Amino acid sequence: MPKQISDSNLGQTTQYPNQYDPSLLFPIARVVTREDSRAANTPNWIGADLWTAYEISWLDSRGKPVVAIASFDFAVSNPYLIESKSFKLYLNSFNQSKFDAPEQVIERMTKDLSQAAGGKVTIQLLSPQAWQDAQIIEPLGDCVDDLAISIDCYDANPALLQLLDSETDAEGEQAEQARILYSNLLKSNCPVTNQPDWGTVIIAYQGQTIDPAAFLRYIVSYRQHNGFHELCVEEIYCDLMKYCAPEALFVMARYTRRGGLDINPWRASSQAIIKGMEQLLTPFNRLARQ
Repeated sequence: MPKQISDSNLGQTTQYPNQYDPSLLFPIARVVTREDSRAANTPNWIGADLWTAYEISWLDSRGKPVVAIASFDFAVSNPYLIESKSFKLYLNSFNQSKFDAPEQVIERMTKDLSQAAGGKVTIQLLSPQAWQDAQIIEPLGDCVDDLAISIDCYDANPALLQLLDSETDAEGEQAEQARILYSNLLKSNCPVTNQPDWGTVIIAYQGQTIDPAAFLRYIVSYRQHNGFHELCVEEIYCDLMKYCAPEALFVMARYTRRGGLDINPWRASSQAIIKGMEQLLTPFNRLARQ
């Protein structure tokens, strides 16, 4: 099983397949992506990488094309993640392949992706008759993007994070209900191709109040940072834990679509902090830019 990112098809000219081929999948060990990162020592978290694929097609038994939207849920406990271009090529390999029913497609994809990821993968297909169920949603909580602050740091800098001082924090040190902040200004870059990745980051936490202005400066500092979607979320989680020490934490980034795929990783300290975040985790829901 390949593990070196440099061996992938990212940034390379490739031929698009016309027949089903699971060998196109390129797994990358999570531990490799975390090397020399601020997420190298992963905490005891829960989470998943949620992918939505908008360019799913195959042929039915009579040769007529079928189209669908697909949702993929990769557990964070899986030792491997799937490199995005290889995932796209793999999905395209279904385009001229015949299947008798959508259930056969799900079964085949589940087998292939679970084997490649080394663990649990949950797949759902949404047929055109149910596309109206796919909702555009808005994040809950407070958007920090309109804060009138100056920013001059565009390289990921966790030291920008800070708490409100005790005099400013009128809500006190402990809040029974989770606070939620989000920003639409997340931008990072693919570490292989240097293409920009645009996203919205949402955090929910319990504990002392995180300074919203500091949080915004920190998120903007990713603007010239190179990192895979999953690792960016993991580093944001680890940075918040180190510099703000919340009692409970949820971090999710919903990235804009590229090549018919959007990637939405999330990490959380426990199931309890996820309460109220369900709409962000519901398959086929998306933000406006996705």
